[in-house]
Amino acid sequence: MTSLPVEQAQRIISEWVRPLGTMETVPLKDALFRVLAEDVISTVDVPFQDNAAMDGYAFCADNLDLTMPQTLRIAGSVHAGHRFEGIVPQGECVEIMTGGFIPAGCDTVVPLESVMVQDGFITMAASAVAGGDHVRLRGEDVKAGERTLKQGVLLKPAHLGLLASLGIAEVSVGKRLKVAIFSTGDELCPIGAPLVAGGVYDSNRYALDGMLKRLGCDVIDLGVIRDDPALIKAAFLEAARQADAIITTGGASVGAADYTKAVMSELADVAFGSINMRPGRPMAFARMAAGEKMISVFGLPGNPVAVMVAFYFFVRDALFYMMGTRPAPLPYMQVPTLSPLSKRRGRTEFQRGILSQNEQGEWVVRTTGAQGSGMLSSMVQANCMIVLPSDSGDVGSGEKVAVVPFDGLV
Repeated sequence: MTSLPVEQAQRIISEWVRPLGTMETVPLKDALFRVLAEDVISTVDVPFQDNAAMDGYAFCADNLDLTMPQTLRIAGSVHAGHRFEGIVPQGECVEIMTGGFIPAGCDTVVPLESVMVQDGFITMAASAVAGGDHVRLRGEDVKAGERTLKQGVLLKPAHLGLLASLGIAEVSVGKRLKVAIFSTGDELCPIGAPLVAGGVYDSNRYALDGMLKRLGCDVIDLGVIRDDPALIKAAFLEAARQADAIITTGGASVGAADYTKAVMSELADVAFGSINMRPGRPMAFARMAAGEKMISVFGLPGNPVAVMVAFYFFVRDALFYMMGTRPAPLPYMQVPTLSPLSKRRGRTEFQRGILSQNEQGEWVVRTTGAQGSGMLSSMVQANCMIVLPSDSGDVGSGEKVAVVPFDGLV
């Protein structure tokens, strides 16, 4: 099977996956990193009433020349959550705390530190404030009847705060995506047990479990499946019965015991089985019918770095699509490399990098060193991925390269 360019593989995945379209109502505190299933229309103005943006004194600026010093009599005080009864006459003021409702007759707040207080009067210096300053107007943040958030938004802490400001206690979100994972390979040993001759510990499922949980997915871990086509087939069928998506690691290459791709071809409609990139070339993607459901299947390589690269540049966005949202493209920075980079033309390469600032405060990047796809420690050292396009060759020190920071991603 021909290896597809990275961009074509990404496009095929985005065209093949579909949102699940199932929803549930959850308490607001449980909605973090869930996908909003319905538009949110505010039923209230935010703020609900004009209020003070800082501690100070509220007064009416009409008929006052604020370019000159002004002296006002203090008529009372108002704290946040309380009202001042009555109307504040011209030439008087009310002490007010941040968040306090602006009394009737007032339209301006002068900050506490901008006045002198003596014998029940305040004196403000010339130009200490302008008319309308330091007042939050009713509805200036959100107006009643306004669509505040659109369906498909991935809810982050700021979204939860905004929803709480509207008095919303529960929210409709897409149901959590169920993702089944399993690793294949006779050489894989469980962690905590002694290694057998020729064995390696299965790190891939633990990395996948963490990456999936960070996306808010429910993980169904089917463990390690031995290199037996019948066992691998049974694992696929069990995974399809329980999950919305399946991610496998190992057995996706062309070795004598690489059965995963063959079983996938038997059970599913395979879109592609190889991507022209390094690491992660033997990655497959397919759709598998399970009753009325259509399951997305990602067959990832066995090498741990390749698993993480494939997940973040191919699987992550697909899972978001299934949840009902299309995240913003990953942020790419163009920065000089301090390391010369060896690169073969004709394939996209993802190299682990360390992004930092030089003495001039400019962003620069260097590699973590050797780039073997089994060197998981390099992913721990790295804080970014250097992305070298297929048409580029070796890169000299000082040349600019595309970098995707890990912050918020890994």
